[in-house]
Amino acid sequence: MRIIGVTGGVGAGKSTVLEYLQRVYHAEVILADTVGHEVMEPGEAAYKQILEEFGAEVLSKDGRIDRKILGSVVFADQKKLQRLNAIVHPQVKKEILRRIAQAEADGRQYAVVEAALFLEENYDAFCDETWYIYTNEEKRRARLKGSRGYSDERVSQIFSSQRTHEEFLNRCQFIIDNNGTAEDACRQADRRMSQ
Repeated sequence: MRIIGVTGGVGAGKSTVLEYLQRVYHAEVILADTVGHEVMEPGEAAYKQILEEFGAEVLSKDGRIDRKILGSVVFADQKKLQRLNAIVHPQVKKEILRRIAQAEADGRQYAVVEAALFLEENYDAFCDETWYIYTNEEKRRARLKGSRGYSDERVSQIFSSQRTHEEFLNRCQFIIDNNGTAEDACRQADRRMSQ
């Protein structure tokens, strides 16, 4: 099985490439953000630890962890954010590895892993290669303002917290230039998949 990591700045068009790999190559696409939400559900791996660390005040009326409340607690305090990450990220990685193993057992040829903190959390350690979806800041800014309704200030804040273009280049083995059409980006993916 070939395990491909996909990363890039917010608004770069990663989902376009992920959807294409899933549709055309029948890749098992695993989104770390989705897995992160799942491991925080009642009865799942991180749920009890989060309650022990942050208390019942982070729960909604239905007994689930309210991510907005939890976010307001941890984003105001760097140490609390680090404690939350120390609970959630190991469980996310464990579940991703389980899903990769299951996909391989099911006969899938490809697994694709995407994570917002892909490089920061070293998801590339268990991938055969990492792809960087590159789109210039001007296009990414326009996409985020158009599709998500973000202000220029919000976009600038997000951009400043992300890895630089050079850091992505240094850690990734393949670059898809997504400054053109979606079809062009998919053709680049095809070329890499045939190697």
